[in-house]
Amino acid sequence: MTSAQRNLLLGFAVLGLGAALTSSYVHYRLLTDVSFTSFCDVSSAVNCTQAYMSSYGSVFGVPVAVGGVMYFAIVAVLAGIVGRPGSKSRENAPGYIFALSTLALAFILYLAWGSYVVLKTFCILCAVTYVAVIAIFLISGGATKFPMKTLPDRARRDARTLVTSPLALLIAVLFVAGGAIAVAAFPREGAQGSPTASAQAPAPLPVVSDDERAKIAQWWEVQPKVEVPVPAGDAKVLIVKFNDYQCPACKLTYESYKPLLQKYVATGQVKYVVKQYPLEPECNPGVPNVVHSASCEAAASVLMAKAKGTSDKLEDWIFSHIGPPQLTPEQVKDAAKSVGGITDFDAQYARVKEELRTDAGLGQLLGVKSTPTFYINGRMPTQILPPQYFDVLIQLELQKTK
Repeated sequence: MTSAQRNLLLGFAVLGLGAALTSSYVHYRLLTDVSFTSFCDVSSAVNCTQAYMSSYGSVFGVPVAVGGVMYFAIVAVLAGIVGRPGSKSRENAPGYIFALSTLALAFILYLAWGSYVVLKTFCILCAVTYVAVIAIFLISGGATKFPMKTLPDRARRDARTLVTSPLALLIAVLFVAGGAIAVAAFPREGAQGSPTASAQAPAPLPVVSDDERAKIAQWWEVQPKVEVPVPAGDAKVLIVKFNDYQCPACKLTYESYKPLLQKYVATGQVKYVVKQYPLEPECNPGVPNVVHSASCEAAASVLMAKAKGTSDKLEDWIFSHIGPPQLTPEQVKDAAKSVGGITDFDAQYARVKEELRTDAGLGQLLGVKSTPTFYINGRMPTQILPPQYFDVLIQLELQKTK
């Protein structure tokens, strides 16, 4: 490995580390601060929040950005310390980096596909990490001068050297401890809506401090208020959700808000209405391109299932199968029959599509740009909120009617 190659590896590792740390910070703030708006949310098409809060933003509840921090930190250590002039393992360092980067490259290709093809959104910070991984992969591959099949033997020899070096052991311990702390520090989004949790009693919501509650109240009062033409009946609070059944963020809110909404609706003080906003031009003229190819069929099947009293079961099934890969119209129709008991889907579809167009038209009138979009007594949260903060907004609206 030449000095130029080492410097390039260090440079791209630092670039990627900076982007990954920023991504981790943004993701953490989105989960914990109701008033936070990401600087990289430029529009619905250029939006970090949609990527972070989707199923592609986390693995087993741990943000992928944290994994990026760990990867780039390892590359920086291997290039900066193991690959330094005079190091006994200098020759092996690029091979280790190349092996790690091969795995990282496969993973970012999957994430890029999820972001650009499935979610139809561009995440600026994610793109920076993609560029850094690709560059590190190419540079380390060019700097590796030995057959990769010899890497395991080289690693064993270097491991024996590692255990005899107090400094190396200290760095390894600090790295492992730091990774564990970072993983533990993040709230597990969607944990309350997981299959295991939904089968049990809902977990209690995290406690919101008085200071947080005051900040939320101050932020909520300055949000614009619109007239939502949906009858509230005798309810004091009307919550309207514009929904797409193939939207990962819609799934997240469906699962995490469900126990909360059921509790309030049972009191009669809150009315919860779901309006359909499929991201597919077939039933939503306000959407220029197909984002989710079975959104119309999914929304229509749920509306048909309401007449049979099976809509809850069908919603659960659809949200648990949204992918990747995405559901196809044929799969949705099969589920409508087997789960929802709908035997005449095709006969009803033309009629139900008109109802979908009506819902979508209302969304366009109100300025809905993405899903899910919520209105709470006419005010719209500007981002997806953790359920404890969504709960605070409902409480604030209930207090106004006392």
